[in-house]
Amino acid sequence: MAAPDYSGWAIVAERLCERTRVAEASTAPTNDASARRRAPAMAAIPTLRHTTTSNPDGDDMQIQQLRQNAQAAVVPAATTGDPAFLKLKGVTKRYGVDYMAVDDLDIDLPKGKLLGLLGPSGCGKTTTLRMIAGLLDITKGNILIDGDDISHRPPHRRDIGLVFQNYALFPHMTVAENIAFGLDMRGVSRSEARGRVEEALEMVRLPGYGSRKPKEMSGGQQQRVALARALVIRPRILLLDEPLSNLDAKLRDDMRIEIREIQQRLQITTVFVTHDQVEALTMCDLVGVMNRGKLAQLGSPEDIYERPANLFVAEFVGRTNVMDCEIEAADRVSICGATFLCDTKGLVQGKAKAAIRPHRVNLTPSRDRSLVSIATNSTHGKVVRVTYVGDVVQYDIDIGGSILTTEVHTRSAGHSFQTGEKLLCEWMPQDMQVFGG
Repeated sequence: MAAPDYSGWAIVAERLCERTRVAEASTAPTNDASARRRAPAMAAIPTLRHTTTSNPDGDDMQIQQLRQNAQAAVVPAATTGDPAFLKLKGVTKRYGVDYMAVDDLDIDLPKGKLLGLLGPSGCGKTTTLRMIAGLLDITKGNILIDGDDISHRPPHRRDIGLVFQNYALFPHMTVAENIAFGLDMRGVSRSEARGRVEEALEMVRLPGYGSRKPKEMSGGQQQRVALARALVIRPRILLLDEPLSNLDAKLRDDMRIEIREIQQRLQITTVFVTHDQVEALTMCDLVGVMNRGKLAQLGSPEDIYERPANLFVAEFVGRTNVMDCEIEAADRVSICGATFLCDTKGLVQGKAKAAIRPHRVNLTPSRDRSLVSIATNSTHGKVVRVTYVGDVVQYDIDIGGSILTTEVHTRSAGHSFQTGEKLLCEWMPQDMQVFGG
């Protein structure tokens, strides 16, 4: 009977896992394998020949072929003068006739920078990452790394490290064996692999953990092991597919800092997929906001937050008030019958949407006439809801038909407003943005 056709890394690896489980289950506790599992991890980095069967005509031949392919995986790049180390040119992914998962995507990512792909579920960010990794074929376009077109190259020949959302650690292997797996597939000698695994464990702050099994480690530690496994092969590009989504809030904060520090120290070009805007804004050099397969905006975190290119970005990134308005002139709009100054250049008169961040609105008691503000725009309102959110108090204010949400830091608040209280809302013209309706 012909051997099964294992065409991908993951399938072959799973097959290896199963064989090793069977071998461990049928071996006496005192044999060499058991002793090796109890030995320090750095002395236990295996080669695949120790964990596979001796059938030369079956799966082993395919595994040997995979190892040979992996050894030739690093292809010298044709270095160019283009500042973009990772370039996506018109990358498109279509399913069938009607569904466009990714539509004509253009991205230039300089060497050593971290790009965050941010967007709601189904926007195409993970599909984009999988096309870069070679796990999905592109329908149209080109993907280049330092001028080297990898658009149709198999995954193991792209020289890319990938960290999955669920870490994908082999449960029957030790931490050191997990990290060394890619090195073994590339034919790296055991002595060199041992040193590189030690370096990787130091890098992710897990020295001495090499002999443990994944089940003996916390979620954050497993995440670090997955990161070490991706980095130990010294890839040209690192891809992170929502690696923090399975962690609790405190650990997520800590790992954000650690991943960013490692990325900056190694200066490795990285693509980070996330639906968490805090991760995108705090970790990334560039943020690409995606919507319905298209790139809604690409820019620095500050550009994305302070200068959104369209209403979708303004609403998706951060909290914002969006109100119906009427453009009256190039420098003013009407909201609920009141006129406010703002920049409307490039927009025609008529219906539109005005957006302002909650923290940009200043609140003043209506009865206090002694306070003088430099804000140009102001309107009276009444508090309809007060919400305590820890470091800020959120006020929802009726300004005559529209609800304006504001945020005031609890320590800096000079006055606490109550439900039903009347007040004055003020903001600067440059803090309000207008988008065509």
